[in-house]
Amino acid sequence: MAKALIDRGHDVTMICGSSNTGRTGLRSAFSRGKREGLVDGINVIELELPYSNSDNFIRRTWTFLKFALRGVAVALSRDYDLLFATTTPLTVGIPGIFAKLLRRKPFIFEVRDLWPELPREMGVITNPVILWAMGVLEWMSYRSADRCIGLSPGIVDGIARLGVSRDRITMVPNGCDLELFNPDKGTPRRPEGVDENDFSAVFTGAHGMANGLDAVLDAAAFIKKKGRQDIRLVFIGDGKLKPALVERANSENLDNCLFLDPVSKKELTSLMQGCDVGMMILANVPAFYYGTSPNKFFDYIASGMPVLNNYPGWLADLVTEYQCGIAVPPEDPEAFAEALMVMADDRQRTDQMGRQARALAENKFDRVNLAESFCDWLEGVR
Repeated sequence: MAKALIDRGHDVTMICGSSNTGRTGLRSAFSRGKREGLVDGINVIELELPYSNSDNFIRRTWTFLKFALRGVAVALSRDYDLLFATTTPLTVGIPGIFAKLLRRKPFIFEVRDLWPELPREMGVITNPVILWAMGVLEWMSYRSADRCIGLSPGIVDGIARLGVSRDRITMVPNGCDLELFNPDKGTPRRPEGVDENDFSAVFTGAHGMANGLDAVLDAAAFIKKKGRQDIRLVFIGDGKLKPALVERANSENLDNCLFLDPVSKKELTSLMQGCDVGMMILANVPAFYYGTSPNKFFDYIASGMPVLNNYPGWLADLVTEYQCGIAVPPEDPEAFAEALMVMADDRQRTDQMGRQARALAENKFDRVNLAESFCDWLEGVR
């Protein structure tokens, strides 16, 4: 999206934190907690605020707040025409609120997940004072913004429920990088532990409470009980619950589950091309059904992989409508396992679903086209 803005003649400054897996491209040493430089034409300000999905709630919250406060300092001191903020967490809206109220700068707020609805329904946050404060911040962020972007139909509805006019909201979902994840390019690589004739299903991303990955281990146990030795479940990524998942798999002798470390996006493409189906897994939380737009779904379909989805909502509707995978009910490990076995037994049909997944990516979620819509929306602010 930033590159698309640059192609239209805009200057872009991107402010971000640090990650244990991601790299900004900046290599200079940090000075007073930040470093700055050009990356692909983007002026990147990287704040020395390391973040990991394995961090506990208090540490993550403190990191979010420090990032927001340092973002305010940048928003109040730099010269710019428009401020764009994207969640999560919700606290990234704070610099935008300050820019709007104190400097009268146009502010666009992109909502990638509905907060505080998601943590409240998951039971992650139960303190009524914290939930109230988050609700106030949510209201202020949406109402302060000149325009909002939602990444799914449910997110757009969630923004509108707080009194934001529909003509100030648009939907620009996560897009597909059709070049990076092109199934006709690159060299497929089987993950270690997956034999050439095995049928492999892959999950990529965070291993946290929101992902509900114990349901996949339940399915793995059912598959093993059925005597299927040809199906492998591959987990690529990290997160707070990964050690517990690995321990459970070992204790139950679920040798059909393979856990791999996080890898770069480029390396991920070859690993995904070496697998047969992408697993779209989330915990059975109603707020997830329409209030999320997970990156992994779009990477799967861009790679030409059919999707096995285990929760209802707009993505399950897409999978069913475009026949690019199978959607099963939540909390039904037997249905999940049966779907995997059906896909493994009919490779021709599975390959066809993969081709239809790629067609969906090309026709509906081409990131180049979505970037044009994104730029139009930002440029339309007056």
